[in-house]
Amino acid sequence: MNEQYKKERKTFSFDRTISSNIIHSEPDRYKLLENISFKSSNIINIGSNLSYSPLSFSSNSVSINIKKFNRILEFDNTEKLITVEAGLTLIELLNFTLRYKLWIPQIPGYPSITVGGAIAANSHGKSCAIHGTIRNSIKSILLFHKKHGWMKLSENENKEIFDLTIGGIGLTGTIVSVTFKLLKIKSKKFITKKIAVNTVEECKNKILQESKNSTFIYSWNRADNLKNFGRGIVYNNYMDESSDDFEQFEVCKNNFKPFFIPLWNKYSISFTNFIYLKLNNLTMPEKKEDFLSVIFPFYKKENYFNFFGKKGFIESQLLIHESKFDSFMLEFKNLFKKYEPTITLFSLKNMSGQQKLLRFEDNKICITFDYVNNSKNQLFMSKIDSLYEKYEILPSIIKDSRLTKDIFNKSYKNSSVFIKKLRDFDKERIYQSEISRRLEI
Repeated sequence: MNEQYKKERKTFSFDRTISSNIIHSEPDRYKLLENISFKSSNIINIGSNLSYSPLSFSSNSVSINIKKFNRILEFDNTEKLITVEAGLTLIELLNFTLRYKLWIPQIPGYPSITVGGAIAANSHGKSCAIHGTIRNSIKSILLFHKKHGWMKLSENENKEIFDLTIGGIGLTGTIVSVTFKLLKIKSKKFITKKIAVNTVEECKNKILQESKNSTFIYSWNRADNLKNFGRGIVYNNYMDESSDDFEQFEVCKNNFKPFFIPLWNKYSISFTNFIYLKLNNLTMPEKKEDFLSVIFPFYKKENYFNFFGKKGFIESQLLIHESKFDSFMLEFKNLFKKYEPTITLFSLKNMSGQQKLLRFEDNKICITFDYVNNSKNQLFMSKIDSLYEKYEILPSIIKDSRLTKDIFNKSYKNSSVFIKKLRDFDKERIYQSEISRRLEI
């Protein structure tokens, strides 16, 4: 392998709970991508490395970074189709499409995530109750596989591999380019309506109610103590159609630099949540917001993650049916009372879709928790894990680095279908990451 395209470096998962010394390559031409792939026993693909769990590296695989494949290849304004390379970041994609008042609405929460990473994760955005996951915007994919070569994937061509690739966490090969079907966007400005809620049950009901009439809805809730558990705000963001501002965004840079000493603890979390809620209740119930604030809520707020320090954090994102939600939350609160976990983030939103293979999607409520990474919280989370089968909960592979093979197999009922189809396609199991090895995918 040409040493110019081979470097050793230590790489962390975004949540910083897992790290490995890896071989890292950055081809800038398709021929080099082929050469690196042919000379590597095991491969995995890496973009911006912003998946919370270690999907894009392994100590036993060469991580092929696709960030130099970042061109816009084709655009048809009439048909609303665009073909881009997989290393293009979301903000670069939007900077082009918004000129024509077009976009894909299934945008995950940070602007420098790559298109390829979003497809491998089958990402979703704030409007997932209406727009579902990114799968709904994909027309076709160009894939390179070490054994199968260049493959065009779509509903009409290599459909089975097309299905395996979307949400397939990079295990079917290297996503090189993708064609999206774009949607019209009415405005790049939003009006945000804030609705105060006092309990998690009230919040759930508001989320479900508002989702019927609007699009971009999610909540922020307190979980720093049992007394205030679930108290918070439902944010209903809708487009300000009076605005015609479609100017370019600045190029977004990652500002994730964890502090040496963690700053999140039960006292700082409680104080921050109290002030945040108080300020929100004192301000106007409606306000105008720009595109980046609504679509990328953590951009320029990276210190939230930096405050976890070098040990990082643990995120748990769960899908649960509304009929089981109240009972699950009652058990959650009972365990909360016993174990007193340290939770920095608690949020709800509604989702639509059909769960299939490894995809994190369904017609269910999406719950997100962020925890300080310590042994007490890991014990609490293991107790919550034991409730998944009882309440038919689907945990996100993308977000939770702790997931065990047992929990994965019980939660993803048709994971065996994915594994069999993948092994039929790739008998040598060439594309592997830390997560795929642990879960034996």
